Amino acid sequence: MHAEIETETPLLRVEKLSKHFGFLKAVNEVSFEVYPGEVLGVVGESGSGKTTLLQCLAGRISPTSGEVLFNDADDGEVNIHALTEPDRRRLRREAWGYVHQNPRDGLRRYTSAGGNIVEPLLNMGHRVYEDMRGKALDWMAQVELDTARIDDDPKRFSGGMQQRVQIARSLIHEPKIVYMDEPTGGLDVSVQARLLDTLRELVRTHSLSVVIVTHDLGVARLLADRLMVMRHGKVVEAGITDQVLDDPQDAYTQLLVSSVL
Repeated sequence: MHAEIETETPLLRVEKLSKHFGFLKAVNEVSFEVYPGEVLGVVGESGSGKTTLLQCLAGRISPTSGEVLFNDADDGEVNIHALTEPDRRRLRREAWGYVHQNPRDGLRRYTSAGGNIVEPLLNMGHRVYEDMRGKALDWMAQVELDTARIDDDPKRFSGGMQQRVQIARSLIHEPKIVYMDEPTGGLDVSVQARLLDTLRELVRTHSLSVVIVTHDLGVARLLADRLMVMRHGKVVEAGITDQVLDDPQDAYTQLLVSSVL
């Protein structure tokens, strides 16, 4: 059910990435690759370093050492943390999407749902109102939102609906890679299930490249082609998702898997 993975040129290559906060090694010499059309899941308990890793990948915080190499369409492979801030902002604006765990962190609360969804297009220079409204309606339908509510403010939506608005906003500009931080966290189980079905369909339909951070192994199994297990800032196990979860080799991964059985 997972996408076939292209294996020629990585879209994202991470080399010995570390992020230290004083004596705390939140991320410690992590290396991996993400290929076009692939979903990489990063799992681990709270404090494992997975969210710090995601923020380094997305250029939101700078690493202490190591490289995040992104295959930019214009310039080839670039080390995003060696770029100027305007160039890094361009990549964040045009080539990446980011889904926050709390949708309020990724939405403007006093801008309509449609206005939130099309803001990335505005940032890229789009100005034709009818076209953008049409795209907003299309994406509301794709994330299973009532298109009649296009002019409603997100604060009038439920948490699950706000997350759908944020997902539409993160995908409307057709990013090359999407970073997701616990996209179903904090939602009721039934809401989580419906949102996961939507995410899985979007990943399949748009051949998305995704790095998704989650503590939920069920989410990882449903969405991720490959899995990385983190503990104390290091990767303790990595591989094809089903293999890692069905036959874990590391003692910590075995503990994680057994805790949800």
